[in-house]
Amino acid sequence: MPLPTDERVVSLANDLLQQFDTIFGLHAGFRPAHAKGLMLTGTFTPASQAQSLTKAPHVVRGSTPVTVRFSNSTGLPQIPDSAPEANPRGLAIRFNLAEHEHTDIVSHSTDGFPARDGYEFLELLRAVAASGPDVPSPKPVEKFLGSHPAALAFVQAPKPFPSSLARDTYFGVTAMAFTNAAGEKRFGRYRILPEQGNDYLTEAQVAALSPDYHYGELAERLVKSPVRFHIRVQVAGTGDVVDDATVHWPEIREQVEFGTLELTQVMPDTLAQQKHIIFDPIPRVDGIEPSADPLLELRAAIYLISGRRRRAANA
Repeated sequence: MPLPTDERVVSLANDLLQQFDTIFGLHAGFRPAHAKGLMLTGTFTPASQAQSLTKAPHVVRGSTPVTVRFSNSTGLPQIPDSAPEANPRGLAIRFNLAEHEHTDIVSHSTDGFPARDGYEFLELLRAVAASGPDVPSPKPVEKFLGSHPAALAFVQAPKPFPSSLARDTYFGVTAMAFTNAAGEKRFGRYRILPEQGNDYLTEAQVAALSPDYHYGELAERLVKSPVRFHIRVQVAGTGDVVDDATVHWPEIREQVEFGTLELTQVMPDTLAQQKHIIFDPIPRVDGIEPSADPLLELRAAIYLISGRRRRAANA
């Protein structure tokens, strides 16, 4: 994927990357956020209803191989799975359409995002970095959250610990424009739901977790049987805001069945593979296009810049 041609976007992406390094430290070869993770492989099978939404190639063919990465929040590669900062968890899906041809979904386990655009997000990160334990209250981050209701709502949103990464729901951050074969366009956001349903741990259970519990549990689960998720698209209604990730749509909005994700094994040499892969939040495929959400181009730039840095560190 190419870097954006807008120099302001590239500059902002570099500023954000530097701020992540300030908060979490520089860990060569790892992502600046969602550093700890595990790669899996499997298959995507589309739902028949999906063709009413899009003409994308992975919806009109029988099945498509996928590469998936689960991850913990923060830029700390060794963060314990029991740490509150490990939430929300991430789930990135790559649909491997052909050699060097793919489209991705990037999601996490809390619906929404704390900032409208990159400049607001950078302001939040700088406030976090300036709010150490020795800083008196009100700290900069407290002042920021007090003046940004959407960020406060995201921070205060429940972030429970799943009993398994296979028992959590994941949400696409930004809206996409879906176009079907008849040329009809609708906006929607992905939701990825576990086939076995959500299941969460108590505080006492979380306190007893081993540092790598979730990834060990997931690997053991796959030995016994595949892990399945159902992908849906929540479709925007008339008048819904489609270019702001902080705005939630009513739960009564239609959800179109997109397909089933079946994960079958941990990818061999998973650590090296996840250091190499660069997911792309922009779909870049016929039938699914980005919305005008300003986070999309910025996130794509950050992923690419940090991905190139990660690859260089491992070369």
